Amino acid sequence: MHRYWCDVLVVGGGGAAIRAAIAAKEANPRAKVVLITKGEFGKSGVTATACSDRMAFHATLAYTEPGTQDNWRYHAEDIYRIGGCVSDWNLAVILAQNSGAAFEYLDGLGVPFVKRPDGRADQFVTDGSRYARACYTGPKTANHIEEALVKKIKTMDVEIFDHLMLTELITSEDGRRVIGAFGLNTEAAESLEDRGLCLFQAKAAVMATGGAGGAFRVNVYPPGMTGDGYAAAYRAGAELVNMEFIQIGLSSVKTKLACSGSMMRAIPRFVNESGEEFLAKYFPPDTSYEELYNTVFEKGASWPVSNEHRSNLIDIAVFKEIDSGHNVYLDYSENPSGFDFDSLSQTNRGRYQAEIKARVSSGERNRSPFDRLREINPDSIEWLKEHDLDLARGEKVELAPAIQHFQGGIKISPEAQTSLGGLYAAGECAGGQHGANRPGGNALMDSQVFGKIAGSQAAREAETIRLPEVPRVLIQQQRHKLEQLLDMTRGLAAGEARMEVQEILSRVASVVRTDQGLTEGLAQLELLRSKGLHADQNGLAFALETLNIFDVAEMVMRSARVRRESRGPHLFFSCPDDEQPLTRDDQRWAKYIVISKGPEGMRLEVREPVRPKEKLLSALNA
Repeated sequence: MHRYWCDVLVVGGGGAAIRAAIAAKEANPRAKVVLITKGEFGKSGVTATACSDRMAFHATLAYTEPGTQDNWRYHAEDIYRIGGCVSDWNLAVILAQNSGAAFEYLDGLGVPFVKRPDGRADQFVTDGSRYARACYTGPKTANHIEEALVKKIKTMDVEIFDHLMLTELITSEDGRRVIGAFGLNTEAAESLEDRGLCLFQAKAAVMATGGAGGAFRVNVYPPGMTGDGYAAAYRAGAELVNMEFIQIGLSSVKTKLACSGSMMRAIPRFVNESGEEFLAKYFPPDTSYEELYNTVFEKGASWPVSNEHRSNLIDIAVFKEIDSGHNVYLDYSENPSGFDFDSLSQTNRGRYQAEIKARVSSGERNRSPFDRLREINPDSIEWLKEHDLDLARGEKVELAPAIQHFQGGIKISPEAQTSLGGLYAAGECAGGQHGANRPGGNALMDSQVFGKIAGSQAAREAETIRLPEVPRVLIQQQRHKLEQLLDMTRGLAAGEARMEVQEILSRVASVVRTDQGLTEGLAQLELLRSKGLHADQNGLAFALETLNIFDVAEMVMRSARVRRESRGPHLFFSCPDDEQPLTRDDQRWAKYIVISKGPEGMRLEVREPVRPKEKLLSALNA
């Protein structure tokens, strides 16, 4: 087993992790900073791979609307309001106040943000925000940020280990602080000797491992996003928060493309494998075609699902149609029944006109969804064709609710400190800064703001800490755990176990959630857990990821079952056959659920978030 010593250990390879490592080194140039990432550094994880039609980085700059000195206050209020008032106000303030500096840092590194003729950043309005704050480079904003950060960190004395997976955090004897971590070299993971198992002794650590899309069957994440940070922090004793809030959006099963924006505004047919249009049967019986298709159009601006938008009826319809045993498709080859372009509201027709890229005749516009899509977003047609979906030939886009972003995570303070000493968190791995939802573009910004804070605070704390020794018994326990996973006679194969957990979560903790479904899901999860599992042809790291998915699945289902209301992407139904979810209940549920490890298992506590001062909030709402 290889041993390593460092002042700051950063776990992860995306934007938050790299920013944390850079900040740690900038805060203390003498500190030994180590970064470990499970994938190939700079080419794996969400920041390095995510794309969209115009990916946003939310920032309040000196000239950002409304152009006042305190314009950050409107940004903070949007974060808190869009989050459903179940996040910490002080963290929203930190995000808003530091977003401009985060943008300037990246701009200085050469991220090619689109600028106006006067040199200012071009900014646009994203979902739910009152003012234009979204900066961008184009579809690859996140990729450009990753590239710039990678280039920067390579100029610094930071030791980087890729293909090295976190297996467990190590805590002090009293369990109050993190003193290191175990890692597994995934390229030598079939043997625990030599390079396989690694020990990192650290004065402070930053968790920035991203989300857990891999816990669900359909997701838009790259491979390897299995909630390793959530699970390791939980087992070490850290608190997590808001784990029931997961952004879920209708996406292409084949390509993982988010079917938002123009994909909906073209008004395709929603059909099952028999070609039957099914949307109308899940809407209220008196819904007119005009109302139905205006809702489809508006779905383009309300992706992912949200209790606060009527377009959630579409997500519910797709989920229920799939749950009843059907496959669901978007068909662009012909108009849906009863559709006429002029039946769209004047507002929606105006929005359509504003998006035209390659104008067609009014007759063509009314002819088919394909003609409308080639008018407002011809690039999407080409992109799909490059990914083996040819809409021009009438091929349909298979559709499903896909996991897009975890809103919650390891609970942090304004210093990015977790409830454990020596442990910090940033990015999607962290929780409390966003509530049920977030403004579009805030995730990228969050990774940079709290990435910087986490890294610099970890470096400062490390200066005051003596490097502790790791007891030999902990090393023996870790070896024993891994050796058990390599015993092919124990329990289920990891691949089989993972598929079963993914099916459970996708059935009971996706768009439609009920007490009955979540209770049954937890019982099924416990039965699977009792059987145990072993590494299969996918390898030891895959088996460890699967164990992490078990922990994440329990967090999601337990917290979802406690919250008996609907808020953001959490739609809670009295029973599966109900047409509408329960309403939002601010009187009882404007609170968050905190998860921790208790002596008898997972413990959940309902708490009051940090609230804004009344005078400040009333000023914002004036």
